[in-house]
Amino acid sequence: MISFDEAFDKVMQHTQDWGIETVDLLESTGRVLAEPVLADRDFPPFDRSTRDGIAINFTAIEKGRSTFPIEGVLSAGMPQKTLSSSEFCCEIMTGAVVPQNADTVIMYEQTTLENGNAIVKSIPKKGQNIHKKGSDASTGTVLLQPDRRITAAEIGVLATVGKSSVSVKKLPKVCVISTGNELVDVSEIPLPHQIRKSNTLSLHAALSKECIVPELLHLADDKKVIQDSITKVLQENDVILLSGGVSKGKFDFIPEVMESLGVKKIFHRVAQRPGKPFWFGVQKEHNTQVFSFPGNPVSTFANYHVYFVPWLYRCLGLNYPKKEVILDQVVLNDLPLTRFVQVKTYLEKGKLFAKPIEDGGSGDLASLSKSDGFVCLRPRQQKYKKGELVSYIPA
Repeated sequence: MISFDEAFDKVMQHTQDWGIETVDLLESTGRVLAEPVLADRDFPPFDRSTRDGIAINFTAIEKGRSTFPIEGVLSAGMPQKTLSSSEFCCEIMTGAVVPQNADTVIMYEQTTLENGNAIVKSIPKKGQNIHKKGSDASTGTVLLQPDRRITAAEIGVLATVGKSSVSVKKLPKVCVISTGNELVDVSEIPLPHQIRKSNTLSLHAALSKECIVPELLHLADDKKVIQDSITKVLQENDVILLSGGVSKGKFDFIPEVMESLGVKKIFHRVAQRPGKPFWFGVQKEHNTQVFSFPGNPVSTFANYHVYFVPWLYRCLGLNYPKKEVILDQVVLNDLPLTRFVQVKTYLEKGKLFAKPIEDGGSGDLASLSKSDGFVCLRPRQQKYKKGELVSYIPA
């Protein structure tokens, strides 16, 4: 059995690179950008009015003029016009191109319109209310660097520069497998000795947040069935996430089957709770990573977020954010194990606190709905104090 820190480091040492692919713009949300995105023209591409009002040449104000005959109305989307003389003005709407020979926009609220004239009620500042051409970015400026998650904000930038298709990091092909004769489908009414499948569906939902749609597979506790099925799965997937079959029971065949199929064991059993029987290995022939979690619901859920998510981020070139929270009560961990304690976080006076959730152990599935993550508490004799800062793993 190895420590949590050793196990985590070993997982992080076995990253993969699945390459790059091109997807349609609207399919890129949530994906990881794989190319720099450049401005294809100046931003904004013209001097743009930021207010509804009138456009003037400021020299007229300097000469004491306050009344301007209106010679036109400009709206967004119209080609640029020219102010015929500094003695005139044009009405202009937000987003419209400022006319040539004009350099200042005065809001309607600071003018009076009557008899075809605009009367300025207060002296403006030269150049006010104009978003200057190229002030945000000039042609060729890098607007987005690669290795960042594409959100709604990035979609807007990509659309603005005409990227109807986008280069993104490829995602792994993942198979999620549960084992156990006691498991039945969600739609079935279980017998007294049975339970409905939940771990694979929880993992499916968690993976969907990463834009991954896994294959789901359930295997009975039959060594040959498991061996035959996993042989095929190893050939067709980049990652296997297993739930169950790695403890020391007589029907826990996963470690033995993996060895027979040439999957190199990196480690088995970690000094942690929940998830002590966690098994991790790699099949070099197909470069398939195998995360085999214990079958208890909290164990599977915790180990997925503790190990797999940071590993996936590193594979995709993303920085996994390190987060800390403040404990709102005393917690003891004098066991020789790293504990992942379920918590509910809350903000108070601008600080993030964590309240530990009482649970019934690694089989208490209902407790997961009461928490939003785990705090990582390494073993020590002294208690973790109220107000102490500890590592937090969102889930």
